[in-house]
Parts: sequence; C-alpha cells; structure tokens
Amino acid sequence: MAVDELPGVIRHSRVREGSPFPLGATWDGLGVNFALFTAHATKVELCLFDESGTREVERIELPEYTDEVWHGYLPDARPGQLYGYRIHGPYDPEAGHRFNPHKLLLDPYAKQLVGELTWDEALFGYTIGHADGDLSFDTRDSAPFMPRCRVIDPAFTWGRSRGIQQPWERTVIYETHVRGYTMRHPAVPEALRGTFSGLMVNEVVDYIRSLGVSSVELLPIHAFVDDQHLLERGLRNYWGYNTLGFFAPHSRYLSGDNINEFKQMVACYHAADLEVILDVVYNHTAEGNELGPTLSHKGIDNVSYYRLLPDEPRYYIDDTGTGNTLNLSHPRVLQMVTDSLRYWATEMRVDGFRFDLATILGREPHGFDEGGGFLDSCRQDPVLSQVKLIAEPWDCGPGGYQVGGFPPGWAEWNDRFRDTSRAFWRGDEGQLAEFASRLMGSADLFDRRGRRPFASVNFVTAHDGFTLHDLVAYDDKHNEANGEDNRDGHDHNLSWNHGEEGSTEDPAIRSLRLRQIRNFLATLLLSQGTPMLLAGDELLRTQRGNNNAYCQDNEISWLDWNLEGDAHDTIEYLRRLIQLRLRYPILRRGRFLSGEYNEEMGLREVTWLAPDGSEMDVARWEDPQARSLGLLLDGRARPSGIRRAGDDRSLLILFNADPEPIAFRLPEVPRGIGWVCRLDTSRSSAPENTLRDFGEDHAMVGRSLALFELEQAP
Repeated sequence: MAVDELPGVIRHSRVREGSPFPLGATWDGLGVNFALFTAHATKVELCLFDESGTREVERIELPEYTDEVWHGYLPDARPGQLYGYRIHGPYDPEAGHRFNPHKLLLDPYAKQLVGELTWDEALFGYTIGHADGDLSFDTRDSAPFMPRCRVIDPAFTWGRSRGIQQPWERTVIYETHVRGYTMRHPAVPEALRGTFSGLMVNEVVDYIRSLGVSSVELLPIHAFVDDQHLLERGLRNYWGYNTLGFFAPHSRYLSGDNINEFKQMVACYHAADLEVILDVVYNHTAEGNELGPTLSHKGIDNVSYYRLLPDEPRYYIDDTGTGNTLNLSHPRVLQMVTDSLRYWATEMRVDGFRFDLATILGREPHGFDEGGGFLDSCRQDPVLSQVKLIAEPWDCGPGGYQVGGFPPGWAEWNDRFRDTSRAFWRGDEGQLAEFASRLMGSADLFDRRGRRPFASVNFVTAHDGFTLHDLVAYDDKHNEANGEDNRDGHDHNLSWNHGEEGSTEDPAIRSLRLRQIRNFLATLLLSQGTPMLLAGDELLRTQRGNNNAYCQDNEISWLDWNLEGDAHDTIEYLRRLIQLRLRYPILRRGRFLSGEYNEEMGLREVTWLAPDGSEMDVARWEDPQARSLGLLLDGRARPSGIRRAGDDRSLLILFNADPEPIAFRLPEVPRGIGWVCRLDTSRSSAPENTLRDFGEDHAMVGRSLALFELEQAP
C-alpha cells in the first residue's frame, strides 16, 4: 500500500536534515533526531504510530544519507513517540541481501521496546512453505505482529548515587535472575514480583547485603524474544539469551512502562554498596539463520551485521550454536556493541558486564585474536576500561575454548576450577596437583602479561547446570520438563548423588550432602581469584535435577523462600565464610602467590603439606589414590609489595576428600605458639576457639575441610 493510501497518514512537512550522529532516536528538548546505519539500502522509511501502537499515522522517508547513515530530524516529535523502520534495497539472499520493505523493523539503537512479538509467518522475509524456501519474497505486512520502538526522555535525577567500583580483590559475585529471585519472595508485593522494582524491596536488598557479597550479576535484561517452539510447548526463554535490542531493558521486567525503573534499581543497590553487573549477549541476535525471521538487523543490512559464509553469503557462520553470529569485524557493528556498553555504563550506571560466549567477540576472519578489534577497543576506551569485564571464554566455533587467552583487563569464567573442585570432592583419582593449581588462582592459565589472580572467576555452580543442592543429589540430569526427551543439557556434570537419586529421607545421606555443600562453598571462598556464587545455593534450592532450565519460567527455576532448618544453617555458614575471606587478605592477594622463600623471615608464603605434617613430595603429588593435603599460607613471608592490616596472618587449610577419616598433624611454624580452628565443614556451626598445639593431630572426618589461624607469639 502506498503511503498516500494509508488511512490517517499525514506527510510530515517539517522533516529536516538532522544529523548522522548519534545513531538511534535522540530527544534534544525541541525535537527528535533519527539516524540509522545501513550501507546497502536504497531508501529508509520511518513509520510513526499512535499512542496505542496499533495505527500507523505517518510514514516518512528519511531525507539525508551521510557516511552510510540515513537521518532526519522531526521538530514535532516528542518522548513517547512509537516508531519503526521499513528498509528498501535488494532482496538477493544469494548475495547476502535480505531487504524487504513489507517488514517493520526495530531500530538497533532503540532505548525502549513496547508490546510483545507475536509469532506469525508474516515476520519472515521469505514465504514459509514456498518451493524456493528463503529465496522467495514475502509481501505480507509484519507490523501487526511486531513490537514498537519508543523515543525516551533520558532525564533522571541520580542525586548522590555513584558507581561502586569495588576492588577486584574484595569482589564476591552473586549471580541471579530478575524474575526468578523475587517471584516467590513473601515480602515482595505480587504486582512487583519478577521486576526491577521487586529487586528493590527492602527485605530483598537487606538479605543480599547481609550475605557479604559485593556484586549482583543479573542474567540478561536486554530485550529478548521467546522462541516460537518454546511458546508452542507452553515454555519461555527464561534465561534471556536471545537478544532483540541491545539498548532496551526487557519489558517483562518493568512493573510499569518507564525504563527509569532500572535506573532506580541501580541507585538502590549502589546505596546498599552493591555493584550491578549485567550478563550481556553480543554474540548473536534473535533473528536466527537464513530460515529465521526478519525483525531488525537482518532487514536493515544483513551483509554488514552478520558473519556470512565467504563463498555462500546466503548462509550464516554459526559459531554460537544459535544460527547466526554478529560481525564485530565491521566497524559499525563494533560501534553498536561498544555504544551499547557505554550506554549501560554511563546512562544506566552499571558497574560491569559478563559476556556470553565472549570468544565470539574476539573473532576476526582468521579466528580468535586477543588483539582483535573489540578487545582492543575495550582496553583503550576511557569508560569500558574502568568497569568490570568478565568473559565466558568459549564458543562453539573452531578454536573456541580460550580460558586464559583474553588480554589484560579482562576476567574470565574458569570452568577448570569448577570441574576440578567437583572431581576432587567426588573422590576422583589423581586430582591433587590440579586441585592445588586451581586453589592458587590458576596461575598456569592467567599469570602472564601482568594479569592478576582476580582474572580467574571461580565458580562451582552457575545458572547453566546443576544447582549446588542438585550437584550432590543427582548422578544424572533430569530435563524431561524441557520437552526434548532429556537430550538437552550437559552429560558431563561430575555430580554424585551420595547413594540415592534425588530427595531422600536417609539421615546419613542428607548429612553427607550438606557437608559436601559446605566443602564446595569453602573451597570457592578460600581460593585465590574472584568467587562467584549462584543465588539460591545458600537456600539449598533445587531444580529437581534439571541442569538446563533455560526455558522454565516457573517454580523449577524460581527461588523458594520457604526455608527449612538446613537452609538457615547454610545461609549462616556462607555469611561466616565470606567474613573469613574478607578478614584475611592472604586469601585474596592481588598477585599470584608462590613458594618463594623469605630468607629474612625464614618463611615461605605457600607450603603444601602431607597429612603427616611433612612437605608434599613428587611421589605424593603423583599418587592417584592421594586425596588429602594441607595448604599453609604465611602472610608474614610476603616478599614485596605494600603491606595492609591483617597481612601478617598465617592460615592452614586442610582438605580431606577421602571417604575415610584421617589424622592431620598440625605443623610447627616459626614465631607461633599454636593453631586455632576457625572453620570445620564437618559441622555447620562455628568451632570453638581452642588453641591447638604444634605436632598435635587434628582428626578430620571423611570428606571435610578445616581452616586454622596461627596464634603468634607475643
């Protein structure tokens, strides 16, 4: 239908040239500038909608084209204006072009999306079922089924709110989900559950702060799509790793229709001295491969936005396992991603980002490159170089596993810590040397180019996989609720049910499971590096054995706040653990520890001990049946660096992953008079502060950990 035939459409006589910068829709107090990058379009039409979003009231051809940016200025437009684009250009999939002006498209820079995407065949640029497949051309209008972009007024009064910038060495990350954390919380009003406002309820903030964590990491909050195949099975894309808009918060997480709700949440957490870190997905979009819908980037400039097969640009390079891969080698795509990050860091004031499948972001046409354009741009950027940058350092493409391969300034998820900790406490053979390396911050992976131990983000559990409760309660995954015949999710979980699959009333099994949970938490919090906790593990949350709950927006994933006695004990135990970590600087050193001998003090920073109190030898390290060792950390032996309060503390950590009890001789240490036990995982409560003599045997039960502090001579 021609624009003159659209009911109620009035040509906008006051369209002005505007500016190609900034990209997106920008309100300047007098009008709105619209700017859209597309290198291969022949015409760009701006579609304006009424307040309800149901009626298109104007269609305006953007008048100017500067440096591959179409732009125009509307002096009569105001915040709240709903809009979208229709892009004209060649429809030639075999050359990589998929322009189709019958499809309403979302602005990649839209700051807010209004309305839900409704799945319909009209969303696809080709005609589904046509003999030519995606080479066919569909003429149905997709507007009735698309969300709308909204022009926003960015004004917000932050008052005295400032970013936190918690030092890495004091960082303890708490990974959670906006919706799942509050959907069942008794103190959160029903209307606010599952929203940013729900996370601001005093009882929620006070609880998180009481744990002692420093940083709350939120699973994706960028606008995303629920996959059609999930909706057809009555499920949803709960995790949100299917981004539709990189600048807009997901509308489901707003209790109203004002995006300032997110800013209010950030200000609230900053007031509680808590950082906000966002899990972000810049490796792919919700548009899928050549058979996917045309929602935004695909119809704006497919060749520029996506990595396509060099010899067959009809098809997409899929290093993500989702159908497409964003092309960060293109300067405008790189700009979009870095503009998005700066927007969230400056306008929204978040404190850091965790990047999903981050190897993608370092890929150039020749493969992963730690000097790639995106990684270099972050390192030199005056904003992005100052916030926390955390990589999930793998993807599905060739050479995709890059743990330890990111440049200085980045931290990385360390799955080697996860797997080794699980294998050690399960009692697997031959784990001692690997376990010791993970305890010390994985220097074998990260000690290069001045990187520090914080670069290793240590975790035992995360959103992807078993919860901590399920790790010790299930041998196998139980993902039947996902509707994929239990084929999805990881099979290599290194889990152990301790004698019975799932829930049990057997007191011996329950007791052992709880002790193993305490072992895992202690290993995480007493190791060098940056610890990351999965929210709800301290509540003993179960997903009923589901290790891939990405589509379970229900009680499988939501935290249950109806706590029993064991959960209360575990919460208090975690609080005590975090307090111990913060009390002893030697547990969170800013440089890698070594066995270097301090001749002046006659001490070493790190000494590894066998159960008889002697130093570990090669035979013991290589013994596949050995499952016990001690770690002596002597803060007094620090060879160099600025000293701080508490640096001179000396600690002894004893590990026994053997099922049988063991007597561990407490070593003699110069200028000390004995050892005081501060933590024993064989009990949930704090031990008595009893002084133990040098040479005395400490009886460790099977599968337990103990922490001692040296009582120094006066």
